[in-house]
Amino acid sequence: MRDTADPLDLLHWYDANARDLPWRVSPRARASGVMPDPYRIWLSEVMLQQTTVAAVRTYFERFTTLWPSVTDLAAAEDAKVMGEWAGLGYYARARNLLKCARAVVADHGGIFPVTREGLLGLPGIGPYTAAAISAIAFDRPEVVVDGNVERVMARLHDIHTPLPTAKPELTRAAAALTPETRPGDYAQAVMDLGATICTPKSPACGICPWLRACAARATGTQAELPRKLAKKQKPTRFGIAYVARRHDGALLLERRPDKGLLGGMLGWPGSDWNGAPAPAPPLEAPWQMLDEEARHTFTHFHLRLRVAVAHVGKDATPELGEFMPKHAFRRSDLPTVMRKVFDLAQGTLTDRA
Repeated sequence: MRDTADPLDLLHWYDANARDLPWRVSPRARASGVMPDPYRIWLSEVMLQQTTVAAVRTYFERFTTLWPSVTDLAAAEDAKVMGEWAGLGYYARARNLLKCARAVVADHGGIFPVTREGLLGLPGIGPYTAAAISAIAFDRPEVVVDGNVERVMARLHDIHTPLPTAKPELTRAAAALTPETRPGDYAQAVMDLGATICTPKSPACGICPWLRACAARATGTQAELPRKLAKKQKPTRFGIAYVARRHDGALLLERRPDKGLLGGMLGWPGSDWNGAPAPAPPLEAPWQMLDEEARHTFTHFHLRLRVAVAHVGKDATPELGEFMPKHAFRRSDLPTVMRKVFDLAQGTLTDRA
């Protein structure tokens, strides 16, 4: 007969095995009365949306060095924040980050709401993020369900309904286990369990604190769960990116509109991304089309960009974009796809200053 999953067993495991994360207060410190900083929890949760912990660490540490508080972030220049976010992807998160920080300062005196309902009233905060902040930062018994938690619940209860159809069922399973005692630590414990033991491939069941309670382990189906509906094949879009360098080393760049893909980010002027892009150079120049394409995959489509490069004189007047002085250009301010374009063009961009 299987045991019943006990949140206390998981908390005991977490006390000894909690991951050391830069935004986290350790179980020992929390037990001594140290509470997490809601700003750091919020920032980490926004960064972690559809992004791995490994990718987020450096960005989080840089952001909290530049802007130690929500007040500091609210006062930051948009372009500076977007530049520091570059490479992390899903750029609407960065725009919402600024909107949320400014709303917290303007409407809440720089203090984050405590409740899930209050947090949901802030820009860019959805049900999961609101529950996570309320539980982790304020120790409220909210049900926090991310991909790790879904996987743990699917295996613990041997739920074979495929995702995303199974989300309500998995959430109910998670809610039934959420304790009134140490709910913030518990929320992090389930996520840590999924990230370190109940992993997508080759779960380490032998050292799991819920081994004897796991229905999938009992039936031998743990490696198959959670099931997922087959993904639709992503279409491929095509485009052209134009990289122009002036004789003084300045580069022609544009800032994309706030709304839409890569909104608010720096990039190279170019065509629309569609099935048959029409050449529309941003200025008259002896453009050289490179043989190699810049290829990138977004959430919903693959992109293949042809790269055109040109050297132009000091009097060149673009119809699109502006020349950025050489000293002001930072490759790191570009989103990943635009970095790929630059890396291809760089060999042809001989500095003739």
